[in-house]
Amino acid sequence: MPPAAQPAAVVYRTALPGEHAAAEAIDNSFTTATVLEVTSSDEGFRLRETAVDPPLRKVFPEDEEEGVEEGDEDALVIVARAGDELCGAISLTRSEWNRRLVIADLRVAPGHRGRGIGPALMERALAHGRELGARTAWLEVTNVNAPAVRVYRRMGFALCGLDTSLYRGTASEGETALFMSRSL
Repeated sequence: MPPAAQPAAVVYRTALPGEHAAAEAIDNSFTTATVLEVTSSDEGFRLRETAVDPPLRKVFPEDEEEGVEEGDEDALVIVARAGDELCGAISLTRSEWNRRLVIADLRVAPGHRGRGIGPALMERALAHGRELGARTAWLEVTNVNAPAVRVYRRMGFALCGLDTSLYRGTASEGETALFMSRSL
């Protein structure tokens, strides 16, 4: 019996011209058995992880994509490749006025999730932000993406705000935008 094929090593690098569209085409849908329920009162907001049954499957509509445009001078896309396969990408920009690194989009192909590719992409993005003199990193995530919120927390991000109206009038109506940041 021949030995089992070893998975291709993952290589991380800046996206080449023309790879931005492929990075945005990576499937970023997810399924979750929990969401973060947002409640509000006169004293503020509360987040509570809540089970959902059946599990929620979220597929992001194309018009809600948050990647970066190829050719944007302040934008960067870092990709992860396993052999010939593009298996992950992170898109980021820099906000000059407040020296903030903005994580616009992080995607890992479903067959490659749970292998450390997302954290490895994030660490490369954060290192790039530090090189640029950014003081903080910032991102936005929907409250129904509890798995991503857990991963971002493990990466050192903390909730810094929310917007209950950001998705109003979109396919994500009823969800709440959560803003997370971390110091660099």
